[in-house]
Amino acid sequence: MAKTSATPASTADRNPDRTLDITGLVCPMTFVRTRLALDCMASGQTLLVLLRGEEPRRNVPATATAQGHQVLAQEDAADGITRLWLRRA
Repeated sequence: MAKTSATPASTADRNPDRTLDITGLVCPMTFVRTRLALDCMASGQTLLVLLRGEEPRRNVPATATAQGHQVLAQEDAADGITRLWLRRA
């Protein structure tokens, strides 16, 4: 069963400007790839990050927030993939 810890503020947030699949990576590469993706985006754009595993699930949103980006939502699906919506600062 899917667990949602937050819901994106609007339907537009469900249609991200970019999607990044890091399900095959482990920390610290999970956030390195996320940061590189965010660095290539304009302020206010949204990034959907697909990730797998407890460590990236905790670390990627925490590090994004620490760098000033906004976590819009984090949704854990039954297939083990977490969907994380971020808005670039």
